Amino acid sequence: MYIVTGGAGFIGSAMVWKLNRMGIDDIIVVDNLATTEKWKNLVNLRYADYIHRDGFMDMVLHGDLPWEVDAIVHMGACSSTTERDADFLMENNFRYSRMLCTLAMQTGARFVNASSAATYGDGTLGFSDDDALMPRLKPLNMYGYSKQLFDLWARREGLLDSIASLKFFNVYGPNEYHKDDMRSVICKSFHNVNNAGRITLFRSNHPDYADGGQMRDFVYVKDCVEVMWWLLQHPEVGGVFNVGTGTSRTWNDLARAVFASMDREPIIEYMDMPAHLAGKYQNYTQASMDKLRRAGCDVPFRSLEDGVDDYVRGYLATDDPYLSPEA
Repeated sequence: MYIVTGGAGFIGSAMVWKLNRMGIDDIIVVDNLATTEKWKNLVNLRYADYIHRDGFMDMVLHGDLPWEVDAIVHMGACSSTTERDADFLMENNFRYSRMLCTLAMQTGARFVNASSAATYGDGTLGFSDDDALMPRLKPLNMYGYSKQLFDLWARREGLLDSIASLKFFNVYGPNEYHKDDMRSVICKSFHNVNNAGRITLFRSNHPDYADGGQMRDFVYVKDCVEVMWWLLQHPEVGGVFNVGTGTSRTWNDLARAVFASMDREPIIEYMDMPAHLAGKYQNYTQASMDKLRRAGCDVPFRSLEDGVDDYVRGYLATDDPYLSPEA
């Protein structure tokens, strides 16, 4: 049995999709659907059962899991980089993750965890996933810090050789629609172009970057789950790993890719950065992918243009924009 926490969310449901594509449907989806639209991510997928997060944690605490677990893919967490409730993040992103990792170690299950590139802070120390750099990182927000705390705990407990904790960079792709303001700029821009014919980006707040020239490592969700599948097939590989393309592109590049995939001429405008992002905005990210490659992972990553084109033409512009294992 495979347990996917956050299995109705963005990356989690994409992982269920990948498992389905590999002929696996012995999957327990753990999530908190509440009044969100996340349930729509599950409609096209196959899985054995859905369990609410709280019910699942009760089972974990009482040692009452009724299945022999092959792997726990832990994508369940608060993914909002602007969440200000630090106690909530400590409980949801740190303590919960520790408990599930401990369960996996006790039962011999493979544990794959979602960390984040937000742990790198302003990038002053670079974006290397080398273990020696980890204690020196200074995240810019509480979300990044909550992810950093788990990685530091796993390092302190000597677990990094036994688990895979993944620092996802700017992930985009199908099944992110429920994330509201945390949806990728690609998703938002598609609708903006349809509605207003233009894309609006933030003006730069740094002299080294032109407006829209801030740079990020944009990675397609389909490529992320290929990496996760590879790690499930190679349980001997452990550590904290970056998951990005290894190439940094500008927001202007992204906007132009969206227009091209929609067969429209680009019209890009700029707006001031909101005050709540001042001092917390990453102007540049680029994943160092050497560690994952040295571990033997040869999963290729799409270019920004190819990923955006697949996302827009294959999903956003269709009647059914959700991942389906048959498609």
